[in-house]
Amino acid sequence: MTYETLSVSVDDRVALITLDRPDQLNAMNAAFWNELPAAVRALDADGGVRAIVINANGKHFTAGLDLGMFGAPPDPADRTARVQKAARFRQHTALMQQSFSALEECRVPVIAAVHGGCIGGGVDLISACDLRYASADAFLTIYEVNVGLTADVGTFPRLCKLLPEGIVRELAYTGRRMGAEEAEYRGLFNAVLDGREATLGKAMEVAREIAGKSPLAVHGCKRMITYARDHNTADALDYVVTWNAGMLHVEEVQAAIEAGKQGGEGDFTPLPPLAGEVKGGV
Repeated sequence: MTYETLSVSVDDRVALITLDRPDQLNAMNAAFWNELPAAVRALDADGGVRAIVINANGKHFTAGLDLGMFGAPPDPADRTARVQKAARFRQHTALMQQSFSALEECRVPVIAAVHGGCIGGGVDLISACDLRYASADAFLTIYEVNVGLTADVGTFPRLCKLLPEGIVRELAYTGRRMGAEEAEYRGLFNAVLDGREATLGKAMEVAREIAGKSPLAVHGCKRMITYARDHNTADALDYVVTWNAGMLHVEEVQAAIEAGKQGGEGDFTPLPPLAGEVKGGV
């Protein structure tokens, strides 16, 4: 499938999504909010992809929301437009939130390779990823406060679980830049590399390592970690036992053990393709 705002390639079970509006600093226009989740869901539905890496072309990872998406205020004389304004805003914002939730809901790990600026909506994006690697020149900023907005597409629910609350509050209230070194120190970035190519190389290396593990086991890990983050310990313990009661298969365990002995790749079963419609023979 061809996209307007990004490109997608798959090599040896690892997918690479590249934000590709470099002349616009990869600002997130209307097409982006539809295309990113469509690409992620298509890759997930295939069943053959075991990890996804998101990177970007150009000077910056992303400048965030394309301000061109803000339309003119409704005509004061247009009652329908005035009454529907809040409802339309809520509906559109919910759809944008789902664009990044698709990264979290995807069955396979999603890895961000960040360089340059990761601004506004970019913070929402990387917060929904599983792992984050960055180049030394990378920085992030919750920029919305600088243009009179409150970040609302996912920054706070997720970033508050990745950084200390006081740091999130400082970033949100001031709009200041957090550099790559500080972000790594705070635990947001898994590692900082010398440049963009090294950053992408590291992200792809980790993705390929993940792709060599049991897809079902990795899927279970992702589900359990996210669930444990959002629930209490007792509920998380109960869920992981229930999950393994149905999802743990001795064949996958044996394949992993054999791979460890031989030092090669395990003969793992891929995840099933996601069904697009209800069919018989489940």
